[in-house]
Amino acid sequence: MENDSNVLAHILSISQEITQIKDVDLLLEKILTEARMMSNADAGSIYVKKEDKLHFNFAQNETLQRKLAPGKKLIFSRFSVPVNNQSIAGYVANNGKTVNIPDAYNLEKNLPFSFDQKYDELSCYHTHSILAFPLKTPQDEILGALQLINARDQKGDIIPFADEDEPFIMHFANAAAIALERAQMTRAIILRMLRMSEMRDPKETGSHVNRVGAIAAEIYETWATNQGYSTTEIEKAKDILRMTAMLHDVGKVAISDIILKKPARLNVDEFEIMKHHTFLGAKLFADSHTEFDKAAFFIALEHHERWDGNGYPGEVIFERVAQRQDFEFVVNKNKRKKGEEIHPFGRVVAIADVYDALSSKRVYKEAWDEATVMETIKSEAGKQFDPEMVKAFFEVFDVVRNIRELYPDH
Repeated sequence: MENDSNVLAHILSISQEITQIKDVDLLLEKILTEARMMSNADAGSIYVKKEDKLHFNFAQNETLQRKLAPGKKLIFSRFSVPVNNQSIAGYVANNGKTVNIPDAYNLEKNLPFSFDQKYDELSCYHTHSILAFPLKTPQDEILGALQLINARDQKGDIIPFADEDEPFIMHFANAAAIALERAQMTRAIILRMLRMSEMRDPKETGSHVNRVGAIAAEIYETWATNQGYSTTEIEKAKDILRMTAMLHDVGKVAISDIILKKPARLNVDEFEIMKHHTFLGAKLFADSHTEFDKAAFFIALEHHERWDGNGYPGEVIFERVAQRQDFEFVVNKNKRKKGEEIHPFGRVVAIADVYDALSSKRVYKEAWDEATVMETIKSEAGKQFDPEMVKAFFEVFDVVRNIRELYPDH
């Protein structure tokens, strides 16, 4: 690393930056990225603690990334390990201690943990050096563990992690733990809101909304990149989109159980009532004070609008009722929204929501096979969906498929 004062200044700057990220998934990815850059590590992985297990959440590997086509992302499976002394990550979380390993294949005999070589075998990668440390709050609560793999020198050769780098990495880890704790609280509040919807509508599961949020964020990133948006703009928008997309159907809490829980397709009159969930959900965020409120408003209101102008609800005018601290609204079905009149977040959530709904089993239908879902999305480009966003959807489809595996229905 550079001299101490420069390193500390950089850590403080990055620590401030990560506190601005509200979504858990994007925050974990950012923490791992920054920790790797700080230590010049070729690879790394991050785990989140839930009860007595560590859940593998993200992995990065520059060597393997270089083998992929431009714009593609590494695909990984999630798994968990016990919080005990048998694995490296488990030991770190169990004891709250940092572990610095020069050679993973030649561990000292007296260590309680072992290195599992099967992950190297599966990925055709060779792990040499490892620096693993806990994500620990100021109250000494362990939130997870972070592993950095294969430190590199200026020439790119693999070397052990330097002992003198550990205090700086730990300082960053402590700041990361505080940011993670806040983000987890935000995610928990959103999921608690959505559990109210789930009680009313069995289709609105935590898995479904997490998939829609994650898929929408991936499509948006590729679309925005193709449109020439800056990295800063994209990262900020993704953070907001990933959370607010989960609230796309929150307005269903105001729809009758007779309609929500009907074990068959809705008739014409019932479907007209169901359409109300768009502006009823938007009403919750009509008093917009933050970027979160504005994004949630447009997503709830517009995720059923169509690119060709044949969607719903159409133009909705909200008016504040001062004496009741509430909003009234007028729906003009004859004035349709189409094309770029629809907010980009509404357009991208439309694709993510339809894809996940078609791919999932419902009480009135079986899950469609992947080929049929893909053909349906493709055929709706320029009709139901923004054609450029459909293009982005197919560009990241390997990641989209992986998201369905990461958030399975229980």
